[in-house]
Order: sequence, then structure tokens, then C-alpha cells
Amino acid sequence: MKKLGFIGVGNMAGAMIGGILRSGKAQPGDIIGSCRSQKGAERAREQYSIEMTTDNREVAQNASILFLSVKPQFLDGVLEEIGDVIRGDQLVVSIVAGRSIAYFKKMLGESVRIVRLMPNTPALVGAGMTAGCCSEAVSGEEMETVGDLCRTFGLFEILPENLFDAVTGVSGSSPAYVFMFMEAMADAAVLAGMPRAQAYRFVGQAVLGSAKMMLDTGKHPGELKDMVTSPAGTTIEAVRVLEEKGLRSAVMEGTGACIKKCAQMNASKD
Repeated sequence: MKKLGFIGVGNMAGAMIGGILRSGKAQPGDIIGSCRSQKGAERAREQYSIEMTTDNREVAQNASILFLSVKPQFLDGVLEEIGDVIRGDQLVVSIVAGRSIAYFKKMLGESVRIVRLMPNTPALVGAGMTAGCCSEAVSGEEMETVGDLCRTFGLFEILPENLFDAVTGVSGSSPAYVFMFMEAMADAAVLAGMPRAQAYRFVGQAVLGSAKMMLDTGKHPGELKDMVTSPAGTTIEAVRVLEEKGLRSAVMEGTGACIKKCAQMNASKD
């Protein structure tokens, strides 16, 4: 395995590193990372047994596949710092939200070999969903290499970049909406007398099982919903109230707002 470099080793990059190491596709000695603070670098070194530094340029110089996993507000500075050491034979992989391939071409040159990823936080438990797209200079074999790495912490699909704002809304940010829904259901169970820890277990397993049913069966979610709703029963009564309160509209509006914000972020940098 060629050396992998991670500029920024936070939760998401950590999930990726953990999945890659568990899969055996790379060994700790194959990975180098950087954090802004010495304390952060030491913590990542202790957790993953990888080489760590506070020098972003050192990572860029030593990596054949360079992952950029910093906050969007820090990316301009990082690219200015490492731009002159990016090599033509190097694959640059970004997991930074709201930064398009056009942005990287502007910052690093038209010939940059850039892969853009949008993972999500369930990667932390090996159940992530990652979308990928790339610049024209990236070969199909290279894209498959990145896909293989992404599959170590969940599912991976290649999509056209014009769908990446939608990916952010429906996958990248959506765990937050799901957690809100789960918390609300657990609160209702607590109101009915169930201990909170038990309520979270019941809700968590219900959501996990529901998602697995949809993915494994390939059935439309509406069909699966109908399987639960008996005539004049308890479930259809809950569905009636949720419809009355505008659940679908609220979810669509919230997801749409996320997509719009992502598009604005892209537009401001392209």
C-alpha cells in the first residue's frame, strides 16, 4: 500500500483510519497524519499507532494519497501552505464540505488529481455512507482504490458532482436529523414511564432494524410503512398525528435548507 496522508485527524478522519487499519488494507506504518496541536498529534498517535506530526507540509511530501480532512474555514490556509509541494503523481482526496473540484483546481492548478468525498459520521461504527467524484485527471483504477478504502468503513458510491449538495443534505448531515427524531421518540417513551436508557435502546434498535429492512429488502419505504399500519390500529393513529403536525414537510424543508446552504458555500469559493 502506498503511504496515506491525513491532514487533520479528527473524528471523521479517525473513523476512516480505523476502518482502513481494521481491514488490513494498510498498516500503521503506511499512514502519516497531522494535527494543529502537539496534544492532538500525540492523542492520534496513541490511538492508531500511526506516524503523527504538526507539520502539514511533511504529510503532503510523504503521502501518495493525501486526504484533506480539515474544517472548511481552515482549508484555504492549508492549501496555501502545501500547494508548492503537491506532486503531479499524487492523489488529493478531500472530505471537506462545500468545496468543489473547481475550487481545488483554482487553488492547486488545473491538472490537480482530486477526488472529492462526502462521508458521514456513522463511519465511526463502520456503517458510513460515502459519495465520491473526481477530476478528469483521475483514472478509474485510482478511483477504485479510493472506493476500496471507503468501503472499509461503510458503503461507497460514485455520483456526479452536481448531486453532492443533495448528498450533503440526505447523507452527510442527516444523522443529526435522525438523532433528533430518535431523541424525541425516546422522550415520549420516558413520558410514558420507560427508563431513559431503556428507551434509547428500544429506539436505537427500531431505527437500525428499519434501515436494514429497507436496504436488505429493496422495498419502498412507503410499502414498509404500510406493513406496520393495521386498520384502525395504533400505528396509523401515530401516522395521522405525524402527518397533521407536518413531519414530512419539516424533514423536506430542513433537508432542503441544508442543500441550499451547501450550494451557497460552493458558490462562494468557485
